[in-house]
Amino acid sequence: MSTTLTGPERASIRLDPENYQFLQEFVYRESGIVLDRDKHYLMEARLSPIVAQQRLGSLNELCRALKAAGPSGLRQQVVDSMTTNETMFFREPVQYDALRKVVLPRLMEQRRDRRRLNFWSAAASSGQEAYSLAMMLREMGLEDWYIQINATDLSTQILERARQGRFLQIEVNRGLPVQYLVKYFRRDGMDWIIRDEIRNMVRFERFDLRQGMGAMGPFDVVFCRNVLIYFDVCTKKRILGEIRSTLFRGGHLLLGGSETTLGLDDGYELVPACGTVLYRVP
Repeated sequence: MSTTLTGPERASIRLDPENYQFLQEFVYRESGIVLDRDKHYLMEARLSPIVAQQRLGSLNELCRALKAAGPSGLRQQVVDSMTTNETMFFREPVQYDALRKVVLPRLMEQRRDRRRLNFWSAAASSGQEAYSLAMMLREMGLEDWYIQINATDLSTQILERARQGRFLQIEVNRGLPVQYLVKYFRRDGMDWIIRDEIRNMVRFERFDLRQGMGAMGPFDVVFCRNVLIYFDVCTKKRILGEIRSTLFRGGHLLLGGSETTLGLDDGYELVPACGTVLYRVP
């Protein structure tokens, strides 16, 4: 008895070695993300829906379409699929504690005359990080300050979703305090939509972290969490140097728990706070 595979099941089998290498190089060229040799399952899981949507027979056919300089929309789809990463509200809570208890009180004192603060959420994904920051700032009584939160990502698809501020029940269940859900969201069918007072605090734009950042900032705080791990050492060094140039003197960089500037950029000083480590430009 034989079984015929269709759709994503069929798409995920027999990716030729040369095509896997092509996809590795394509993803690196378009996004800077390094895919190791053992990431076949990840690649198949992320790209098989595109194969089915485009009515292609396999991942090998997808590679042929990309090699033939296919539509830019197809290339962007592939990039979007490989760069959409895990996120949640108030991820790594100790970092928000450090901001609320240490960094922001100092900034509020320093900026009491200007009453202006600038933030950047790099690799913002679907917006939970930027919106978490916005809600925290409102809770700290900064509603009459000028607050600018820039949120960027490489994926146009995920940015469009972030701008909508619409989240599934499972997403608001992860990390979001119940009192914030009641105060800053409204129910719409099975989804939750963030209120305009929070959404309007954030500006979402597409940005490739490998680009020069000379026109950006200056920022008081930059979030660049859980993204450097996907880049090679050379790219990490360049990104950290560029981010440093966007920060005010005394500004802070927040990295993911498994990331560090050590051995990559000696222009930051490490600042322990509330059980985590922040990186400050002296």
